[in-house]
Amino acid sequence: MNWLLDESGIYAEATEIRWDRLHLYITVRVDVPEESSVDPALLDYYMVYRSGKARAKFDVKPCEDGQLELHVNVTNNGENQSIPFGVYTVYLCDGEDVLASCDTSMELANLLPERSRIFTYNAFHNSYNVQFFVEVTEEDRLPFRIHIRNLQEISLAFPRNTELKDDILQVVETNRHDVRYRVRRLYKKGYQKHRKDRKNTVLFLTVQSDALVNNLKAVYDKMLERELDKQFRILVYAKNKAGLRMDQYDDWEEFIDMVTSAQYIILDDHVPAFDWLWIERSQKIIQLWHAGAGFKSSGYNRWGNIGSPGPQSAHRQYTWGIAGSKKIAVFFADGWGINEEKVIPTGMPRMDSYLDEEYRLEKTAELRRKYPICEGKKVILFAPTFRGKNRSDAFYPYEMLDLDKLYEVCGEKYIVLFKKHPWVNNKLVIPDRYQDRFQVIDSYPNINDLFYITDLLITDYSSGIYEYSLMRKPMLFYAFDEERYGFSRGFHRSLHESAPGKVCHDFDGIIRAIREEDFEFEKVEAYVEHHFDYFDTHSCDRVIDWFLLGQMPAEFTARLKKKREEMKRMAKLDFTRPDN
Repeated sequence: MNWLLDESGIYAEATEIRWDRLHLYITVRVDVPEESSVDPALLDYYMVYRSGKARAKFDVKPCEDGQLELHVNVTNNGENQSIPFGVYTVYLCDGEDVLASCDTSMELANLLPERSRIFTYNAFHNSYNVQFFVEVTEEDRLPFRIHIRNLQEISLAFPRNTELKDDILQVVETNRHDVRYRVRRLYKKGYQKHRKDRKNTVLFLTVQSDALVNNLKAVYDKMLERELDKQFRILVYAKNKAGLRMDQYDDWEEFIDMVTSAQYIILDDHVPAFDWLWIERSQKIIQLWHAGAGFKSSGYNRWGNIGSPGPQSAHRQYTWGIAGSKKIAVFFADGWGINEEKVIPTGMPRMDSYLDEEYRLEKTAELRRKYPICEGKKVILFAPTFRGKNRSDAFYPYEMLDLDKLYEVCGEKYIVLFKKHPWVNNKLVIPDRYQDRFQVIDSYPNINDLFYITDLLITDYSSGIYEYSLMRKPMLFYAFDEERYGFSRGFHRSLHESAPGKVCHDFDGIIRAIREEDFEFEKVEAYVEHHFDYFDTHSCDRVIDWFLLGQMPAEFTARLKKKREEMKRMAKLDFTRPDN
């Protein structure tokens, strides 16, 4: 790099810092000499470690007041990893020329401690800290620095003196019986064993169900329909291990043999073993995430909250993921902690059958026969998400429903079907006096089918709105606990700004909206336009053609190539000062 800090005459200082979940925004004022032709908005802004290596590049956006806003996602520096630990300087560069480093405004200097953030993980035993400070120098300046570090829980007791030999023996003995140690060795052996027969082998993998469902089943069925089992060897591993600890798995040999046999590993949910089992790059992991796009946070969108992943996780290993549209790819990329360029908008495979007109007519007739209560009535479907941390303690507070008022507002016009989230452990019991207008249908397996006969959906933060929106029918959002839910679970976007329908915070609001037919229905079309690039039945074909058959459109391969080249260039930059 060419160091031109003194010659450029450019001065930069940070004037404000703000956060949006895992996104860091730094407002910077850049003063350029009148005779200079430099445009600050066109410069490169890097976070540079003291070793002289650039670890992240900021996105740059001009502000209305002439300042610039620098942006970086701290959980992904462009290399599908959190920004590494260390102390960083912000440098302004024009190609190979270093023109300035960033100082701190006097107004911001005293606010730096409260602008810093602590993101806990590993059940609060560890934390990823982003701290801002002014470095002390002999110059009349306030050099702006970013310190990223890891803190972990330690014992408060005095350490005991032990022999080094005893420590080493204890580590060896622990590793000998450690599940992760044993599984990593199995993977290494299996990887070598299958190195010659892995090509064109596809593994459909889930540890959340005993059978393939949703996107996995849709793509699997489509491969068989297209007779691609003649071109690919297709394997299936489907076992429900939800809630089990690693040491409770009783089939590690089978699991690893399947994994190491595959060139392509296709998932539709989280695989906990991949949080700590590194999969070689020659194997491609394709994530067909089961959810469309709701509001509740998952993965790194929960960074710092209970249940968020650590800096290394299964999500970092995805070769590709899918989304319903280009506009929402960023939500998936943020959640997985990977580059947005790796999230490809193929559409959701499970939507193929959902949008099939013949299937729709068949299911509609079947549901009308199965639930005669719907005959001649408009159908309200009440389908909220769960409360609680996970499957083991999931519940819904049915006491927040006023069945008397709901029954009354239904009159002779509506009936209500109640369907709980599959994780919810408690049940709604309908008193006899309401059973001519209310029915619990928790046992019905596929909620998407129910959308065909639904005239009004009442939900909250569920991703079910994604599928339902394509019915172009109204929705209500019963968000009585929005603030508390957002605090504990987290939202990756505002409910009020994004909900395709009216948001109500009390049950009287729900009753009033039904009575007055005030659903804010105009929001549905805007939601559909934003979330869907395709309205056809070919999402499965796109997944197969683009990922397995190597026919990905040039638009997406070009973006991937550009990002790789950008990261390679940043890795080669050497910010070592010549006077050091």
